Amino acid sequence: MIQLTLTTTIGFLHNSWMNYVMTMEYPSCSTDSQWMEHAFTLAERGRGAVEPNPVVGAVVLDAENRCVGEGWHARFGGPHAEVHALAAAGERARGGTLFVTLEPCCHFGKTPPCTEAILAAGVRRVVVALHDPFPKVAGGGIACLRAAGVAVEVGLGEATAQVQNAPYRKLLRDGRPWVLAKWAMSWDGKIATRTGDSRWISSPESRALVHELRGRVDAIIVGRGTVHRDDPLLTARPAGPRVATRVIVTASGLLPEQCQLRKTAREYPTMIVTTAPHLDHLSGWQADGAEIVPMRTDDTGIAIAALLDELGQRRMTRVLLEGGSQLLGSFWDTNCVDEAWIFVAPRLIGGPAPTPVAGRGVERLTQAIRFENVQTQTIGADVWIRGIRSSLPPEQQQ
Repeated sequence: MIQLTLTTTIGFLHNSWMNYVMTMEYPSCSTDSQWMEHAFTLAERGRGAVEPNPVVGAVVLDAENRCVGEGWHARFGGPHAEVHALAAAGERARGGTLFVTLEPCCHFGKTPPCTEAILAAGVRRVVVALHDPFPKVAGGGIACLRAAGVAVEVGLGEATAQVQNAPYRKLLRDGRPWVLAKWAMSWDGKIATRTGDSRWISSPESRALVHELRGRVDAIIVGRGTVHRDDPLLTARPAGPRVATRVIVTASGLLPEQCQLRKTAREYPTMIVTTAPHLDHLSGWQADGAEIVPMRTDDTGIAIAALLDELGQRRMTRVLLEGGSQLLGSFWDTNCVDEAWIFVAPRLIGGPAPTPVAGRGVERLTQAIRFENVQTQTIGADVWIRGIRSSLPPEQQQ
């Protein structure tokens, strides 16, 4: 069974793969699982550049099981991973094997069907990690190859593939983006002192990693309190392959007259989500370039489900929730967070200082949110913890 760290499977952006330099000296692996693992690693190189498409990696072996080509889906609208890998292999692909992390497409979209390229290359065997749930594929690519006499094996590394493209699959299934919540806290679980001082709890290395993440998501979401307290810019520095829409959630529509977000609203996409009765409070922001979006409310304030539906309609695939604690609490209370990144700094704050997640919370420990695929890593002076919210019902969780 393929076991990869979350750095590979969900796109946790670390230098181990960010610094990978492509050469023609392909790796030497001895098993199918190792080749598929390499394909998963390649797929991550497209993270942030291909959405709302999936990230996909591919490896081609010749008839002697030597690697002769590799590729990944590098940009939205560009050639798919299989096409890149087969082009690199050329005639050496004939009679060989193709490993690919997601089912090859069989329809004309922005590019021709990958199945045509595979058949033209003369590949005799295709190993697929996961069926593509996209309705125009959904098993059709595999059926097309098998009908042409290609041996197709499905399921090697399936669990890893499901995690790797969980955001893509969620957008197709639910029409909503994958929500990643991030916060930094002290050893005693505080995000600021009792006076509100919070800069900086986390290390420079942790903050650099968050900037890399910002450059690969579709939106960065904060609440009104964060804007007033921190005056954030909410951009990736340095810039990444994506420019995230900065989303400010404020039921009251009360925001500072002067702040970095308003000052730069024409430079970076800025969306303010508020309630219809308070639209007039934001006319100045709108004049300065921000988009004002009215949203219904529920007992938590702005209806989180409605917000995510709106972002999903805009084909946003991954969004980053940066706080503050009230907004984080609303997302957790409504079960709308999929993944968490937590940076724990070796500091003690004490006292009546704020904690990361407010909201209602749960009444019993058996109701507490659990996590799967949990990974920890030291980054700078901090401990970086990340995991995916468990989809199992409480009675099945350990």
